[in-house]
Amino acid sequence: MRLPDRLTRPARAVRRAVLARRRPLAAVLAAAAVAFGLQATAAPPPRTVPVTVAARDLPAGTVVGPGDLTTAAWAPGTAPAERPDPVGRVLAAAVRRGEPVTDVRLVGPRLTAGRPELTAVPVRLPDAGMAELLEVGDEIDLLAADPRAGGATVVAAGVPVLALPLDEEPGVGGNGLTGRLVVVGAAPTEVSALADAATRAFLTYAWSG
Repeated sequence: MRLPDRLTRPARAVRRAVLARRRPLAAVLAAAAVAFGLQATAAPPPRTVPVTVAARDLPAGTVVGPGDLTTAAWAPGTAPAERPDPVGRVLAAAVRRGEPVTDVRLVGPRLTAGRPELTAVPVRLPDAGMAELLEVGDEIDLLAADPRAGGATVVAAGVPVLALPLDEEPGVGGNGLTGRLVVVGAAPTEVSALADAATRAFLTYAWSG
């Protein structure tokens, strides 16, 4: 049975519209298929782990604050194994921007990591100007001088400078000069002599060799 024109006319109009637009529709569908295919085959982003690093170059002796640090994404297996919270601690050595702040960069017992024969000992040189001539890694002989009796005695020979903390409130040596702390690596047998010299004599140093 033939349908009336009033019923078939809309259907024919829809058919003509679809046929007229089939090429653009086919192109759109093909582009969508390609996009979905690329998304399905794209490699997932590499895994990373967050690592606390220096936000700027930090000199030795810096008391690390939150603003000195930032977070960087590192590939798994490349980040340092030990990553302590450095905020509020003192840097034993300079740290470059982007470098992780590890325990061996901080003033503490780990300063002698790899050298178990040494003990980290803080001593105060009575003259801050003398300490400013030193750098971490220098090897020095520490001498106890007696200004009244004259002469000087070596109390620790060839000790490495491990850290040069910046004193927020520098102490004053027995000669009235403002002193500064220096952390050295001494043999256990030298620790007592260093402690005694620091309180009884004028402590100075000479570069070893």
